[in-house]
Amino acid sequence: MPDRYRTDYRVGQDNLQRYGMELHHPVFWVTAILILIFVLGTLTAPEPAKAVFAGAKGWSIAHFDWLFMVGGNLFVIFCLVLIVLPFGKIRLGGIGARPEFSTLSWFSMLFAAGMGIGLMFWSVAEPTAYYTNWYGTPLNAPPRTPQGADAAMGATMFHWGLHPWAIYAVVGLSLAFFTFNKGLPLTIRSGFFPLIKDRCWGWFGHAIDIVAVLATIFGLATSLGFGAQQAASGLKFLFGIDSGIATQIAIIIGVTFVAVISVIRGLDGGVKVLSNINMGLAMLLLLFVVLAGPTIAILTTMGTTAVAYAETIVPLSNWIGREDDKFFHGWTVFYWAWWISWSPFVGMFIARISKGRTVREFLIAVLLVPTLVTLVWMASFGGSALEQAQNEIGALAIGISDVSLAMFQMLENLPMANISSFVAIVLVLVFFVTSSDSGSLVVDSITSGGKLDAPVPQRIFWATMEGVIAGALLFGGGGDALGALQAAAITVGLPFTLVLLVMCVGLYLGLSHEWRFVQGPKALAALN
Repeated sequence: MPDRYRTDYRVGQDNLQRYGMELHHPVFWVTAILILIFVLGTLTAPEPAKAVFAGAKGWSIAHFDWLFMVGGNLFVIFCLVLIVLPFGKIRLGGIGARPEFSTLSWFSMLFAAGMGIGLMFWSVAEPTAYYTNWYGTPLNAPPRTPQGADAAMGATMFHWGLHPWAIYAVVGLSLAFFTFNKGLPLTIRSGFFPLIKDRCWGWFGHAIDIVAVLATIFGLATSLGFGAQQAASGLKFLFGIDSGIATQIAIIIGVTFVAVISVIRGLDGGVKVLSNINMGLAMLLLLFVVLAGPTIAILTTMGTTAVAYAETIVPLSNWIGREDDKFFHGWTVFYWAWWISWSPFVGMFIARISKGRTVREFLIAVLLVPTLVTLVWMASFGGSALEQAQNEIGALAIGISDVSLAMFQMLENLPMANISSFVAIVLVLVFFVTSSDSGSLVVDSITSGGKLDAPVPQRIFWATMEGVIAGALLFGGGGDALGALQAAAITVGLPFTLVLLVMCVGLYLGLSHEWRFVQGPKALAALN
């Protein structure tokens, strides 16, 4: 192999052995201290903390909307180009590498980590919000009209389709390639090696990994907190159980306990099993909604949504001269910042489970297949919700009063509402467990210097910390504390947009090198 990929990196080789854990200095210690400062500061003054971070988030979105939009568009184009280039034949892990997991289990894990819980939370609420003009309409489409309904579904697909999955794919493919093909550690900094060489093992790389850990922990804790609120709302809606702080904390404790068991069992015995259960339950609930709901309308919506998505993807991707400013900044740019802030977690987890796949197979599974599944899911749940709203059936006809109740309000108007709502609650909880344990495995890897299998005590520590942070902020500061945490996570999206753009360049250089010297026709012919 040419000299340009030789390295004597020290990441993970200078770890401190403490309490049964391998603690990479200084990433582990700096991250732990910053998390402690944030939690204590937010608990002490939740409202000022929310104001500070909300201000930072608002400033990022208002002044760098163009960067988020340009970045999102470039990531989609970059991934689609890689699919058709000869690079697509490159196998992650080398020519002889074979996948560790079946295709179904692989897809179940990457989908559950990527956006499973979000689809439960927003598949009903988001299109209904657009249709009823809850917080702006896409491209100023007239609310509560057939045109507004099509625009609502097209915009929902825009936010959950190619763009977010391209963001995840860039990070996932970069890390999988440099880890399994070039022997570098499974940390975000490895994607920079083609550009800055051994300097990425110094403080520049430390800073990238620290920000990645903070984004992952804050994002997961935020989702766990808001997810507990949704599950509690569902329990109150279904069984009349009080949805207050006590119930929400109990849910967080239960989810964290199961997540700890899962991370102890590892990928095969924990995450894979739960992800397969997730997909089974999700498909069961999806089939029920299609058959028990307005079946013909749902099937029609699948087609109209695909058409609306194709028609609006370009105007919705534009950032110049937008007249729907409220929608553009409040929804689209917010989403892009959120997806980018989640990319270290989801991308690294997808990388961890993708050894043995070709680049083309990876990108099709991470980019195109999830978009198709999301189309079917959104058309079924969102289409049913819009059908009820258009025909003035149930609470959704009025509009969105509580996002956490939207799914249950839609199911209420279908047969066997109690059973389907209970399945939805279980699905929400299991999705949160899979997000928590897969996130813990990612943080374990970064804070141990890129090890693929961190010690069990370390896995337990981070899985527990996610629950403790979410529970402490929820108990001590309520919505203000969670809002501060979410705003902090989204603010991370700004610098990470630049990180991902640089990763695209590094990945292209790495794949070019692999094709020329290792897995390309000329390289293979020379070996023979």
